[in-house]
Amino acid sequence: MSRKIRIGLIYGGKSGEHDVSLQTALAVMKAVDFTKYEITPFYISKKGEWRSGTPLLGPAESKEALTFSTEDAGAPASNALAPIFGGIQTKGDIAVSSITSVGAEDLGLDVVFPLLHGTFGEDGTIQGLLEMANIPYVGAGVLASAVGMDKVMMKKVFAQEGLPQCIFRHFTRTEWEKNRAYHLMELETAIGYPCFVKPANLGSSVGISKARNQEELIAAVAFAFQYDRKVIIEENIDAREIEVAVLGNDEPIASVVGEIVSSNEFYDYKAKYLDGKSAMIIPAEIPQEVSDEVRALALRAFLAVDGSGLSRVDFFLGKIDQKIYINEINTMPGFTPFSMYPLLWQETGKPYKELLDDLIRLAIERHAAKQNIQYSFDAE
Repeated sequence: MSRKIRIGLIYGGKSGEHDVSLQTALAVMKAVDFTKYEITPFYISKKGEWRSGTPLLGPAESKEALTFSTEDAGAPASNALAPIFGGIQTKGDIAVSSITSVGAEDLGLDVVFPLLHGTFGEDGTIQGLLEMANIPYVGAGVLASAVGMDKVMMKKVFAQEGLPQCIFRHFTRTEWEKNRAYHLMELETAIGYPCFVKPANLGSSVGISKARNQEELIAAVAFAFQYDRKVIIEENIDAREIEVAVLGNDEPIASVVGEIVSSNEFYDYKAKYLDGKSAMIIPAEIPQEVSDEVRALALRAFLAVDGSGLSRVDFFLGKIDQKIYINEINTMPGFTPFSMYPLLWQETGKPYKELLDDLIRLAIERHAAKQNIQYSFDAE
């Protein structure tokens, strides 16, 4: 009998989506097939402290593993991940050195599953560390993660690819403070009201506001700047919100199309995670030709950012003209059994446990393929 695949599960994190990450981690721990896998939990506190647990041998231990999710859990900060970072200090004083001197085997791991949403996890930072340590990991690489997190860069890549999207503008805090009058004029001329104001680098609809006039716009920009140094403003479209799940590496596949019917005026953090009143319609009740086009656009978006593993691609579908606009790509979408990404695959014929198997396999395959790449050369 072959030995179990050893997975390092990283969750928590410093971003505003810390609690979402905990929900995802618990769901994965409960669903994973422990006849195939051994799970070692690694928790990152909101302060950036790392804590590790002993390998989990069964689902009954999953809840106990999440005791690391409390700041006063009593579990001492662990240096178990120190080999990855060459001497990381668990009290926040991070010193990266000799990072390439170890790999997954030195840590007793075959693959890492970084279940981190938002900044410091979904933005290419943890992916870069794992790349330097030559450790296989689930999900998008450094480039796709960074582009997918930064909505401005993402939209520029989509524009280069020729993907249809709404009108948008963006600026940094410094640009806003230096020339507010100009930006207000530009926004009111190019986009108008109502419009949506978002932090450029965040997910789960955190920090998003709808502005109906100049006073609300100024307040919304100030609110978004609490979460990022750069904001993006988008036109309001009278549209349905539809989503597609993508799975794969160089030859990805797309799920059926789903629709979100928000309980609020727009699909904000409260509507997603708190009130439990938003509805998911899977498959979406749209014409087959529209569904086919949306799925094709989702695959184009995934390949445009050089995606790998998994992504959820979100679209707007005009209520009147049926015009399709790409909204964004999420390279580490919510992953509980009740999240849109797994539900889309379930409807497509791929249950949650099989999806986990595929993601782990894709991570290992991608890593193996990269081992044949030569990164240095001797000058002749």
